Amino acid sequence: MVLEMKVPSPGESITEVEIAEWLVADGDYVEKDQAIAEVDSDKATLELPAEASGVITLKAEEGDAVAVGEVVCLIDTDAEKPGGGKEASEDKKEEKKSDKEEKSDAKGSPKKEDQLADDTKPGESADKQTYATGTASPAAKKVLAEKGIDPKEVKGTGKDGRITKDDAVKATPSMGTPGTGSRGTERKKLSMLRRKVAERLVSVKNETAMLTTFNEVDMSPIFELRKQYKEEFKTKHGVSLGFMSFFTLAVVRALEMYPAVNSMIDGKEMISHDFCDISIAVSGPKGLMVPVIRNAENLSFRGVEAEVKRLAIRAREGEITVDEMTGGTFTITNGGVFGSMLSTPIINPPQSAILGMHNIVERPIARDGAIAIAPIMYVALSYDHRIIDGKESVGFLVAVKEALESPEELLMDGNAKKALEL
Repeated sequence: MVLEMKVPSPGESITEVEIAEWLVADGDYVEKDQAIAEVDSDKATLELPAEASGVITLKAEEGDAVAVGEVVCLIDTDAEKPGGGKEASEDKKEEKKSDKEEKSDAKGSPKKEDQLADDTKPGESADKQTYATGTASPAAKKVLAEKGIDPKEVKGTGKDGRITKDDAVKATPSMGTPGTGSRGTERKKLSMLRRKVAERLVSVKNETAMLTTFNEVDMSPIFELRKQYKEEFKTKHGVSLGFMSFFTLAVVRALEMYPAVNSMIDGKEMISHDFCDISIAVSGPKGLMVPVIRNAENLSFRGVEAEVKRLAIRAREGEITVDEMTGGTFTITNGGVFGSMLSTPIINPPQSAILGMHNIVERPIARDGAIAIAPIMYVALSYDHRIIDGKESVGFLVAVKEALESPEELLMDGNAKKALEL
C-alpha cells in the first residue's frame, strides 16, 4: 500500500509551510515516527515525522512552499527493509569514493616533481627557475604574507628577479587589488520564519510610534539574596534562582500599576488585559523564539523559574509549539547574556511595550554621599507612544527599578524565605 503523507496544520491561521530541509533522500527506507523533514511556518520550525515505515518518494523540493493538507511524499508500506541498513550504505559510499580516487590516480596525473620539471624552460636548469621573477625568499615570503600581498605583484631586485626581504618590506598593496585571503560569497534563501520575522520588524518600525526610555538598576540586593539562598533554592526546587524571576515579578507589579503598558491597539480600539502573559525571548537553533509564560501574576519565584527552564529547553531542542509562542501581553528580552551593554529593543507586535535587560558591570555610583562600586545593569523600555504616554512609560520603568533594588520589600512582602518557599 502506498501512503500519501500530507502537511499537517501546525497551528491556527497557518495555511502553508515551507520545506526547510529533507532529512532523508528519495528512495530511502524510513521508520514510523522518524523525522523525515523540517518545515518552516511563519511562526516556528517543526519536524515532520513519518506516518508509517517503508520506502519514501519525495513530492516536494527543499524551499518549496506547500499548502496545509498537500501531499509532500509517498511511503510504500509494502516495501521490505533493505539489509545492511545505514552502515552498509555508508560503506558503499566509501567504496565508490575509493574507486574514484584509484581511477583518478590510474589516469596518470603528473607528480609534483614532474610538474616542477615541466615548468622549467628549455635550456634552463631547475635551480635557476627557482629564482624566477615573483619568487620570494623565505624571509620575504613571511613579510608578504603578513601584508596580504601576492608575490606575483612584487618586482624582485635580487638575483634573477628573486624577491628579497627588503623588496617585501617596501612593497605596498595596490589599491583595489584583492589580497590572498578568501573572498568567497554564498547566496542562501531565507527561511519562512526568518522572512516573517523580518516583515514584522519592519512593520513595527513603520506602523508604530516607537520610543525608548532608559534607566539603570543597582543589582546589589538581588546579588545578596541569590548568594544567600540560591543553593538552598536549587536543592529544594530543582531549578536555579536566576535573574528572570526577579524581572518577571517586577514587571508584573509594574504592569498592575500602569495598565496602559499591558494594552494593545486594534484598529480604533484599545484592548487592555487584566492578566500578565509575559513573552520571554529565547535564542533557539533556528533563531529567536518568544515562548509565553501564562498568567505570570499567579506564579511564585519557583513557578517562574520552572516555567522559564521548561520553555527554554523546549525551544533549544526544537520542540516548542506554535501555541506556546502565541499571545503574550508584554515581552522581556535579555541581550545581556550575549554581552550587550545597551540596546533599543523592538516591540513584539501586537504588544505595545518590551523590556530589554543588559549585561551587569561593576560601575562607580554615588551611595549615601560617597562613591561606591556596584553591579549595575542598564534597562530599556521600548513602547508604542500612540497609547503609552511618556509619564506612564517612565513611571513603569522606575517601578521596575524600585522593585529590583528593593526586592525583599516589594516582591517578597518582607519575607524572602517564605517567598522562595524555603
